[in-house]
Amino acid sequence: MSHGFELKPAVGGIDPHTPAVLMPVARLLQWINHAMVVLGMLALLVASCVLTYSVVSRYVMKASTDWQDEAAVFCLVGATFLCGAFVQQLRGHVGIEAVAGLLPRALNQLRLMLVDLLCTAFCGFFAWKSWTLFHEAWAEGQTTSSSWAPPLWIPYGLMAAGMTLLTLQLLVQLTARLNSLFNPQGGAR
Repeated sequence: MSHGFELKPAVGGIDPHTPAVLMPVARLLQWINHAMVVLGMLALLVASCVLTYSVVSRYVMKASTDWQDEAAVFCLVGATFLCGAFVQQLRGHVGIEAVAGLLPRALNQLRLMLVDLLCTAFCGFFAWKSWTLFHEAWAEGQTTSSSWAPPLWIPYGLMAAGMTLLTLQLLVQLTARLNSLFNPQGGAR
């Protein structure tokens, strides 16, 4: 059964089993993640204002709305990808706990480590591919096909930065999980 979203980890945010050598990275990530959440909130606010303006200008003033949809999508892409690491820091992503209740504790710890490892590998690959898309869009001057034609490096850069942050967060958490398995009493000192 899921226990719902708990806000307790949001206060501490850093696993006590994080190795001391990674503690500065974990603290920096925590600070960056909180900054990205603030930017994400602002991006959602801007997207809602832009879409509201779009509706009013289209139906009340009968004006063309070429740029609003793309601007809102860019804001939503940024909010989604840049806030992913914060959600991971809280371990707030959706998980299925049906298997966890059936497995013995040691096997469940192995399952969690394997899941973290696979997630880290996938997100690392996604980040790498996102950076290649960003580079291509930047180098070739790619734009969207609309009449506004904003550069595509903007959403690709937001996606790449967000996936990089998520990969780093997963790496720190995977290291903390490994440390807790091999050094149950220890942590950052």
